[in-house]
Amino acid sequence: MSDEVLVDKRDGVMVITINRPEKKNALNAAVGQGVSDAIDELEATEGLWAGVLTGAGGIFSAGMDLKAFLAGETPNVGDRGMCGITRRPPTKPVIAAVEGWALAGGMELTLACDLIVAARTAKFGVPEVKRGLVARGGALLQLPRRIPQALALEMLLTGDPVTAEKAAEIGLINRLTEEGGALEAAVELAQKIAENGPMAVAATRQILREQQDWTLAERWQRQGEIADPVFASADAKEGATAFTEKRKPVWQGR
Repeated sequence: MSDEVLVDKRDGVMVITINRPEKKNALNAAVGQGVSDAIDELEATEGLWAGVLTGAGGIFSAGMDLKAFLAGETPNVGDRGMCGITRRPPTKPVIAAVEGWALAGGMELTLACDLIVAARTAKFGVPEVKRGLVARGGALLQLPRRIPQALALEMLLTGDPVTAEKAAEIGLINRLTEEGGALEAAVELAQKIAENGPMAVAATRQILREQQDWTLAERWQRQGEIADPVFASADAKEGATAFTEKRKPVWQGR
């Protein structure tokens, strides 16, 4: 793992930290590969059921490292997109913990996460149009799915940032914390998710993500294709057994 990306494991949750505070956690090739590698480890490790993505030094990320970009670097990883998550999300849920700025590519990383926890002092922005660029790392596709289209258009066409308070008001943020508290609140939320059946969580996420592309006629069939294997799993049996025995379930992920 690159020194520019740190990994910590806490009771079923992997914390992934972009560690370039002197560069405002700008995204270069090393960060892109480091986050992607950490996500691969999260996906492959039994007992880790959720992730938290954050930045060091009181800032999430100011976006792409433009000096690295001009030198030919990219934070994209193959066909998976920026940091290996913007185009092809992992099967396990990931929460963004945001302090300070989440700008441009940094904002697009938060949109690639399932949930967002932010300090009240955080700010979110997609300023690409101010630089004559297009936010093609996911903001144009994801932001209108997360907030009303009119508000997404305003953010994307003006390039002006919004405060965390405003982002929470329009439904972009799940939880607000005081400054310095985003990471712990995100880990707490991730651990609540990690306590649940991992197959059930994965299937629920998949249905929620994919259903917007289903026709009305195919919705029940497609939902059944994803949900039915969960009902036939060992975890489903364990969940029911643990409930009747009044104990915590021991999940196997199968």
